[in-house]
Parts: sequence; C-alpha cells; structure tokens
Amino acid sequence: MLSFESRQRAVGATVAITLMALILAACGAASAPNAVPAGRDGGGLDGAGQPGPNPAEDEAGGNGNGNSTALYALDRPDLLIIKTGSIVIQVSGIEDAVSAATKAIVELGGYASASQRSGEDDDAYASITYRVPADRWDEALAAIHGVGQKVLDERSGTEDVTGQVVDLGARIKNLQATELAFQEIMTRATAIKDVLAVQAELTQVRGEIEQLTAQKQRLEEQAALSTLTVTFSLKQDAVLTSTKDFDPGTEVNEATASLVRILQAVAAAGIWFGIVWLPILLVVGVVALIAYAIVRRLRRPAGPGAEVVLRP
Repeated sequence: MLSFESRQRAVGATVAITLMALILAACGAASAPNAVPAGRDGGGLDGAGQPGPNPAEDEAGGNGNGNSTALYALDRPDLLIIKTGSIVIQVSGIEDAVSAATKAIVELGGYASASQRSGEDDDAYASITYRVPADRWDEALAAIHGVGQKVLDERSGTEDVTGQVVDLGARIKNLQATELAFQEIMTRATAIKDVLAVQAELTQVRGEIEQLTAQKQRLEEQAALSTLTVTFSLKQDAVLTSTKDFDPGTEVNEATASLVRILQAVAAAGIWFGIVWLPILLVVGVVALIAYAIVRRLRRPAGPGAEVVLRP
C-alpha cells in the first residue's frame, strides 16, 4: 500500500502531465488555424463547405510540382508590361491581306491605329500599326502568321513600367494631399495677397497633378494595349527583279554622257597644249638650237695651213 504522501505525489504528477498535454494540443491547434476536414483532392473544406487549397500544392507553389513560380511571375495581374513588336509578311495580295488581318485583330478586341501604303504594282506594300489587348498578344501573332504566305522578319520587345506607375501614383497622392492643405488655407485666408499666393500654389499643384495623371494613364494604356506593326509585302518575281532596273534609254544617255566627257577632256587638253605648252616648247627648242650651233662652232677643227704641234 502506498502512503498518503506517495498518493499525493502521483496525483500531482498525473495532473501536471495532463495539463502539459492540453497545452501542447492547444499550441498545435494554434499553429494550424486553417486545418479543416480533408476534401476530395487532399485539400480541406472552406467555410462554405467547398474544397479548399491542397496543402501539397501550396507548399510547391500552386500545383505541387515546384515549377509554378515562373508561371505565377508571368501571369501576375499587378505587373504592367508594355509589349511592342513588328512583323513583315509576304502576301499574294495587299488589299485582301490587310482586310483579313484587320478583321482578325478587331475580333480580338484591337484596332488599327495607323497605316501607310506606298508603291505600285509589284512594288506596292502596306504598313499597318495595330493596338492589341495585351492578353491576346499571342493570338494576334498567330492570326497575322495565318494571313501571310511567309514571314520575312519578326521582332518583339517588352518594357516593365510597374515601378514608374507606382511612383507616379504615389506622387499624385502626395500632391493631392498638398492641394487639400492649400484649399484649407484658402478658406482661412483674408488678405488679398495671401489669397493670390495660395491660388498660385494651387494652380501649380493642380497642373502637376494633371501632368502626372496623364503620364500614368498613358503608361497604363500602353500596357493594356500592345503595339504591333505589320508590313505586307508582295512576292517579287526573279526575272522582273533582275530587269526592273534596266532601262535602254538610260543606258544610252549615260554612254553618250561618258563619250561627251571624254571628248571634253581631250579638247581641254588640246587647248592647254596649244595655249600654254606649245609656246614654251617653241622657246625651249629655239634656245636649244642656238646652244647647239655655238657648241658646234667652238668644236670645229683648224684649217689645212694650220701648224700642228706634236708633243711627246
């Protein structure tokens, strides 16, 4: 038999163990406040009794395979990305291709914002600038590819303007607070000079707010509607391409002009020779003849009666 003190110690230990178990259970429940009965897919049920998120998917990033982080970054609605691109396609007919491409873009919620056409016959081409909803960009490219027979050139680029838009929003909010402060001061101003000074500040702040708001709206519009420039070009015939620059009349004119230039050069050389070089050559020739005569006269041998002295 246990003594009275031993029974008290046993009861106290049992109570302490029970309290510790209750505390641990409470801590476990607090660490998992969203724990609910499991649903069909391993997830829980939310407050409405619908299947909740799968814990395995939450731990892996959304789909349980650990690769959804990149997909989430590409599909974040809070990012503002301006997409621009250009594509050159070869078509069989300019008018039909432009009509088909414009119809496809309009069906996607876009529109043609600018157009340019030039050339005639086989040299004709058209350039159309479309504004396309950003979330339909890939569909728009696929539609343009379907219109053309061949893609000759394609380029695209993106620009993240999220930071700029956030910064503009913060500056606008600060200016609006400043505007409210000036309006409060205006209600208490009594002197005319004070009223005019506050009015000038209000006008300046209001102008800055409108300017920043316009910039913010423009960036948001560019991010919402991407810009795609499509150039439609006809297929060039190889024979026509090689002969379109040949013009017999032009060749004759160029050959005649070359001949005239050559004759002009010869005539100019003759004029220079007759006026400048011929007199110089005549003077030089006369001087040379005189010098030759003098030298010959000095070197002429003595006559037959002259005495010849021979020295050993």
